[in-house]
Amino acid sequence: MVNAWATVQQVNNVTGVSVTVQQLAQAQDDIEIFSGRVYEDTPRIRTRDLYWLGRAVARQAAWAAGQFGLETRLDATQIQQDQVSSSLKDDGLVLAPMAARALRRVSWMRSRTVHIRSAVESASLPVGNPLSDSSDDSFVWAPTGGGP
Repeated sequence: MVNAWATVQQVNNVTGVSVTVQQLAQAQDDIEIFSGRVYEDTPRIRTRDLYWLGRAVARQAAWAAGQFGLETRLDATQIQQDQVSSSLKDDGLVLAPMAARALRRVSWMRSRTVHIRSAVESASLPVGNPLSDSSDDSFVWAPTGGGP
């Protein structure tokens, strides 16, 4: 039994591709590398993230089963042979496209934004625009100083 976020049966159910235990172990290792998490951290990972990690492992296992020489490929972004060329995205030669999509749904792989309050925002402000004349009665007036 391999420690993986997906089983051989789940790979077959999700993708329709039969894989071996070794191929599943390789896919698990690939997803651990790309996700930055290891299987031993499973108890600390949220259920939703485990779902997407399982999908990523399943897709990677199915895709890798049909790839020749996956572990010995060169790192390339453009390939040209016999007057035919193709450009690949980052990791296009080593990560299944659907596995990459599943990994983008994992919480720590998404982009994050941080909201920084502006000078006119406050948790106690009433709803409305603090710069509007109609909201003047909602604020306490205080002199700003700097007089004569």
